Amino acid sequence: MSKNTQPAMTYPTARQYEQWKERAEALDMSVSGFIASMVEAGWKKFDQEAAPDQTNEELREANTDLREELEHARRRVERLEDQVYDSEQGDIVRFVRQNPRATWDEILQHLSNSLSERTTRHLDRMEGELLERGGDGGYYVRSEHEK
Repeated sequence: MSKNTQPAMTYPTARQYEQWKERAEALDMSVSGFIASMVEAGWKKFDQEAAPDQTNEELREANTDLREELEHARRRVERLEDQVYDSEQGDIVRFVRQNPRATWDEILQHLSNSLSERTTRHLDRMEGELLERGGDGGYYVRSEHEK
């Protein structure tokens, strides 16, 4: 014991002392050193106020942005669902719904009969975005035609 130290006594419960001893060992400290450190730590002033990461205005703006993104995603999903429904798969489902117990041959005949109409819808949807009609009346993929 050095001249700069003073003994102090405490009377923890046996369970409390065992916890302190385990924590002190984990920190490679003596029990008395652990107790002294914990008392000093308890005396330190801690600022109880936490500064928010974002202001209310920033949170409102972020919320508005997320709502707009969600609405955009919903519209896109709706368009994609419409495209799927208008696809060959959707056409088959509609035909079978209108004609329960339709045979393979009947479905094939229906697809053959409606091929021109479906092809026109697909080309109309793709023209300008993916395809471009050339002066010769032929279709070209836009990226290839622009080169």
